[in-house]
Amino acid sequence: MSSRSRATRTEAPPKDIPATGLAAPLNPGRIAALLGLAVLGALVGIAGTLVQAAWFPGGLLLALLACAGLFHGGRRLMGTQPGALAPAAGWLISVIVLLMGRPEGDYVFGDELGLALFLLGGMAVAVICATLSRSPQLGADNGRPGK
Repeated sequence: MSSRSRATRTEAPPKDIPATGLAAPLNPGRIAALLGLAVLGALVGIAGTLVQAAWFPGGLLLALLACAGLFHGGRRLMGTQPGALAPAAGWLISVIVLLMGRPEGDYVFGDELGLALFLLGGMAVAVICATLSRSPQLGADNGRPGK
C-alpha cells in the first residue's frame, strides 16, 4: 500500500452526522416536551387505574390502549426512545404511588388479577414502543436503483 492511498483515506472530509437519542445535545424545548410527556403519562396512569378497576375486562383493554397510544405517540413525536420512555416513567410512577394505598388499608386497584395485568401489560407496551425501529422518513431515498 502506498503512502499516497493511505493519506487520501485519512484526510477524507468528516461526514456531518447529527447526534440522536441520548447523544443529542440538551435542548430546553426537548426537555420541556419530555417533561410534558411524563406528566401525560402520569395522568394516563391515574385514569387507567380508575378505569380498569371500574370496568374490569373492557376497562383494562381501554387503559392499555391508552398507554400504547401515548407511548407510541411520544416515540413518533420525539423520534427517539426517550420519547416513549418519558411517558412510561410518568405512568409507572403514578401507578406505584397509587399502589401504596392509604393507612386505612384500602387502595385504588380492585383485585389482584386486574393489578397484575395492568402493571405487566403497561410495562410490556412501554418496552415494545421503546424498542420499535424508526419509521422511514417520507421522501428519503432508500438507495434502490430504478425507483
